Amino acid sequence: MIDLLSTAAGAAVVFAATDIDDIVILTLFFVAARTTGRPRPWQIVAGQYVGIGALALASAVVAAGLLVVPDPWTGLLGLLPIALGVRALRHSDEDETPTVVTGALGVAGVTIANGADNVAVYVPVFRALGAADSAVFLLIFVLLIALWCAAGAWLGGHPRVSGWSNAPATGWCRRSSSASAW
Repeated sequence: MIDLLSTAAGAAVVFAATDIDDIVILTLFFVAARTTGRPRPWQIVAGQYVGIGALALASAVVAAGLLVVPDPWTGLLGLLPIALGVRALRHSDEDETPTVVTGALGVAGVTIANGADNVAVYVPVFRALGAADSAVFLLIFVLLIALWCAAGAWLGGHPRVSGWSNAPATGWCRRSSSASAW
């Protein structure tokens, strides 16, 4: 029983550490849902589940493949997120118009694009865990995705946060006429 609780606690810590940035993104999605109606809240939740699920599945597959790779070489996986970041910086185009997320697949895409840190952490964790502990991790992830979505929805509906969408672009700290909570 203690092993199960410690595994669950470890899963919660791993999820929270890798997905704390998703709270901000989810909040922005829920603010957009309240102000524009797109994406719909159910699409945000579904997209988050699909995105995190894809990251976890990819990490589990890579972890299984790494069982044939010698341990010293697996440490080089930490270079992958750095390489992806450098590549993105080199190929960024500031003239591109921002893409608007309108559905569950868009939310999943943003979650996956934002998930390099998830993969970098999940792969070695899944490589070290057995099947039972991996199942506990995935169950905790499923539960915490719901909590993350609820937190994002709550924050997205908070007057101080949703007031950002009504604030003038040149003075974000000024009081908006429609956001009386400032």
